[in-house]
Amino acid sequence: MKNNSPTLFVEINASKFIFFVNDEEDYDYKLLYHYTTPIQGIDNYKIFDHDLILNIFKKNILAAEKKLNLIFKEAVIVLNNLDCSTISFSGFKKLNRSQLLKENITYLLNSLKSKIQETEDKKKIIHIFNSNFFLDEKVLDNLPVGLFGNIYSHELSFFLINNNDYNNLEKILNKCNLRLKKILSKNFIEGVNIINENPNLNTFIQVKVNKKNSQIVYFENSALKYTQDFKFGSDLVLNDISKVVGLKIEDIKNILQDSNFNNFDNESLLEKKFFQDQSFRKIKKSHIIDIAEARIQEIADIILFKNINLKSFLKQTVPIFLKLNDKINTKNFKNSYNQSFSYKENYKLIFLENFKPETFYVNLNKVVQYGWNKEAIPVAQENKTIISKIFDFFN
Repeated sequence: MKNNSPTLFVEINASKFIFFVNDEEDYDYKLLYHYTTPIQGIDNYKIFDHDLILNIFKKNILAAEKKLNLIFKEAVIVLNNLDCSTISFSGFKKLNRSQLLKENITYLLNSLKSKIQETEDKKKIIHIFNSNFFLDEKVLDNLPVGLFGNIYSHELSFFLINNNDYNNLEKILNKCNLRLKKILSKNFIEGVNIINENPNLNTFIQVKVNKKNSQIVYFENSALKYTQDFKFGSDLVLNDISKVVGLKIEDIKNILQDSNFNNFDNESLLEKKFFQDQSFRKIKKSHIIDIAEARIQEIADIILFKNINLKSFLKQTVPIFLKLNDKINTKNFKNSYNQSFSYKENYKLIFLENFKPETFYVNLNKVVQYGWNKEAIPVAQENKTIISKIFDFFN
């Protein structure tokens, strides 16, 4: 077996574990291995069965090693199913008309990181992003080292997970004879995808509506600024339709799969074929749409428009990227989602459709190897000090 091996990636999301390996020597980052297995041992954003997860990891890591004829030494976890949080923190340095020195920034960043570690002692820092730089209240694109001023302010965004979750994942990998190289937020990498595909865009909102949960992610100046998870998703729409019209949820799914709710006459009724196990009733298709739109509007309000936490960050209206991970909802209610998530003036809604998985893997691999220009601690330069890494990016 080959000992000089590429990195193993393990994605943990709401429904599955995904084990995959990229060819790091190939510029196109060819996918060498990809295997998916149902999620087990994690529920409600918490790890509850260490041994079960360990067995799944051992089995799938061994299968990957055997197929690729190599031995893995380390792994990267791509996380999208554990309790995570983001915190923005600012610090300032009085210059009194003197020059801003590297030492000033070093002290400021170390102080901010120490404060987060003190106040969030039960959590582990996964990402640190440079959000904004200010010199005498003016926003700057780069670190103003060497410039004269009165007050320098530096804003950082911290992405954290619970210590117990981090330790459990690290222990599981260690028992598989692997080192935990890095934990990355999938939301972060998906944001990188959007930025790379939209070169003139660096501030935006991404909303993901899955069947049983939803997420909102806010990027500001290419830095992950805020994330929030919601324990509801598009299944709420189907449940509401089922309750209001008095049909079983499976019947509703069959109706939505076989009918066209995007183009119909206002007097159109559900076909008789959907009432084989019960008496036929006259139910207008427009009634189904009305029920769906009411719930979708509520979802949009809770996630986005009435989200007090998000509003505290927003300084202006920004583009909204919406991803629906539910084929039934996408097929029948896309217009309703479009209307509900863009009814506020000046909000531009962009549906994330036909997304190519290989794009995600390419950007993931690049971030692991080379870091991201808004990370205060780039992944690819682990042996350098915090401040030297920052200066490497901005000088």
